[in-house]
Amino acid sequence: MKRRLLLAALAFAASTAPAFAHLDPAEHGSLIAGFTHPLSGLDHILVMVAVGLWSAQIGRRAMWVVPAAFVGMMAFGFGLAVAGTHLPFVEPAILASVVALGLLIATVTRMETTACAAIVGVFALFHGYAHGGELGAAGVLPFGAGFAIATALLHVAGIGLGLGVGRLSSGRVFSRLLGGLTAFAGLALILN
Repeated sequence: MKRRLLLAALAFAASTAPAFAHLDPAEHGSLIAGFTHPLSGLDHILVMVAVGLWSAQIGRRAMWVVPAAFVGMMAFGFGLAVAGTHLPFVEPAILASVVALGLLIATVTRMETTACAAIVGVFALFHGYAHGGELGAAGVLPFGAGFAIATALLHVAGIGLGLGVGRLSSGRVFSRLLGGLTAFAGLALILN
């Protein structure tokens, strides 16, 4: 059972490979365009899975509070972009979020759930703003609902991965390795 859960989480995480293009809302609909939007950028995928993985490392209440804070603040950032509010340093903050969350996982950083939620909330603000800045011709509510659903599913994949890895005898080492690889990928994205 443990191996099946881990394999299912890994398969789901692996199936979120970037599409490298955003779907046209006129052709595919705003909900589908929004759903696929976070799946088309490695930075978004890494952070959203990392939020779930870090939440699983912390455990208990954090497994729903921290991802919920991410989705909520991401929606707020989306609203800021749609309203035309200027938010500086969006791309650097998004790339920093990949490195930071990877390091938090690699170092098995534990803190109060509210502090964890605040950290991911700040990063989520920038991710949501980026999504709102790329709204294009899509309808605001369906597009926003689509990327919120995809984000929540990526969080669930991260939680499943974290719980599955945690059940292995070498789980702590593997979890740290995943965090390190995430931070390294974030550095590679910065240097790219």
